[in-house]
Order: sequence, then structure tokens, then C-alpha cells
Amino acid sequence: MKFDHGAFQVRDMDKSIAFYTEKLGFKLMFKGINEEEQEAYAFLEFGDARIELIQDLIYDYELPEIKKPYCPHFCIEISSMTEALQQLKDNDINIIKGPLEIKDEETWVYFSDIDNNVLEYIEWYNKK
Repeated sequence: MKFDHGAFQVRDMDKSIAFYTEKLGFKLMFKGINEEEQEAYAFLEFGDARIELIQDLIYDYELPEIKKPYCPHFCIEISSMTEALQQLKDNDINIIKGPLEIKDEETWVYFSDIDNNVLEYIEWYNKK
């Protein structure tokens, strides 16, 4: 068994694709419309991580409230928290909390996309 992808609901597919590709460096794999379900969808990848964006074409999407413990969220392993924080700052991305740290283990930061979906960057210090 292998993990395939996580998914987030979005309000505007084109704006969300632009956010993920232009600000976070994801690559658009493909997008389309599921006529039967009346949903637009897009699959994006970042290294080995894949995410699906889904837009309901019938009902408006109400932004979720961001609150602890920031779940669900989509986590991406990075090699440099310093570089990741600079990327978030340079792209005016909302940092929710962090960076946080567990000494000698990890550092992480929570941030959100334009639809209040929570993401996390994590840097492991001594990955086994």
C-alpha cells in the first residue's frame, strides 16, 4: 500500500492553482470537470507529494475557521526552514503559527492557502 494524495476544497480553481504553482512551487499534473458530480478538480505535485483541489460547481464554499490543532492539514517535508520561511514571506502567505520546535527532533510551521486550508512545512533534524 502507498499513500497517494490529500485533497482540499477550494472556491476558485484557477486562483487556487495559481497559488499552489506560483507561490509554493507545485506543478500542475492535470485538471478537469466531473460532470456527474458537478465538481472541478486538479491534481498538483511537489516532489513526491500530491494534492487534489476540488471545487463544487453547484454550492458556494464557506471558508473553514482556522483553529488549533490545525487539522486537517497537508504536511510537506522541507530541507531548510530558513528558506521555507523566506518563501512564505516573499509570497505574502499567511503564517498561522510557527516556526515551532522540538529540540533535536524537528521544526515546523503552519500556514494557509487562500481558502483557509492548512498546510505545514516540517524539517526533521535527524531523520531515520
